[in-house]
Amino acid sequence: MPVKQICKDRNPPESSGFRPDEGLREMKTIIRKMMQPDRKTAEEAARIWRAGGLVAFPTETVYGLGGNGLDASASEKIYAAKCRPSDNPLILHIAERSQLDGLVRKITPQAEKLMKTFWPGPLTLIFEKSEQVPLETTGGLQTAAIRMPSHPVAHYLLQTAGIPIAAPSANRSGRPSPTTAHHVIEDLDGRIDMIIDGGDVGIGVESTIVDLTGDIPCLLRPGYITVEDLEAAVGKIDLDPAIYHQVSANVHPKAPGMKYRHYAPKADMAIVQGYDEAVVSYINRQIALHPDQKIGVLATTENASKYQGGLVLCVGDQRNMAEVAHNLFGALRRFDDLGVDQIYSESFTTKGEGLAVMNRLMKAAGHTVIRLEGADNDSHWM
Repeated sequence: MPVKQICKDRNPPESSGFRPDEGLREMKTIIRKMMQPDRKTAEEAARIWRAGGLVAFPTETVYGLGGNGLDASASEKIYAAKCRPSDNPLILHIAERSQLDGLVRKITPQAEKLMKTFWPGPLTLIFEKSEQVPLETTGGLQTAAIRMPSHPVAHYLLQTAGIPIAAPSANRSGRPSPTTAHHVIEDLDGRIDMIIDGGDVGIGVESTIVDLTGDIPCLLRPGYITVEDLEAAVGKIDLDPAIYHQVSANVHPKAPGMKYRHYAPKADMAIVQGYDEAVVSYINRQIALHPDQKIGVLATTENASKYQGGLVLCVGDQRNMAEVAHNLFGALRRFDDLGVDQIYSESFTTKGEGLAVMNRLMKAAGHTVIRLEGADNDSHWM
């Protein structure tokens, strides 16, 4: 299945790899506030989905851009609105466990354990797909990525629609994922039918993705549910090399976020690894050496006050990776608003939720790392 060059944007982001399609029209995007389940708004969204349209909505992880996951043309609209490569699979969102049976060929005991432990919640599982799921939704793969959100608004919307909803993050491809409705409006206003504003999301990074099609479950994308959580539920978990390394252009991604540049601010970005003192000293030297540049610094609470100039954004405490994850994408988008020329980010632990934070940062930085004294020479992040 060839990668399609469709983009509903006359000026697509460079990282999308798309050429604009002048034949796609702009539309009036409806914006609705929905902080708690509301039948009128949910039925309006369901009608749009059943008619093949697109609705952005909040989940516990990030905002998703939803379309009927069983309608090939709706999935194609998602790729076009996002300027997303069509070999980058979409995740199907369901409201009830009973919906899973018609979407997959088999459900393994490992899958049952993971669903019992973590569903509803921020865990996506990959199964062999049934014939009911179109290849346009799966990026041409014979597997389907499926999750059941725990966010009350998302769950109510899915329940009201009564169909599986394909929903990647509701941003233009390559940009930081949206954690507020404002972020969605920035990227997709005029490109989709409806945006549901449910306030700030809770987690702030996308769901954990686990492939269950092999003998041993394999983590494809880290998230709020950690390796340690998964192993406590089902035992040994393999880690896909794409978590740490750039994927070859010839590789067909098995899950979202594995191949293409993601989560990226407009400015060039580098991660600085080493002891805190060495990192702060290095970034301060760069600020002093480039007085003509707007330099952004992604900092922790422990170090934020130590920077001498620059535009410093604090994402949280080094000991609280959930806080850092929650603030990460908002900070990257804020750097865009500030018009910075270069971003330097501190590095973080890879324990627990820190693995998800570092995975997103590495992709945002295009795997650009500056290694200083105290950097772990055995680090996977090369």
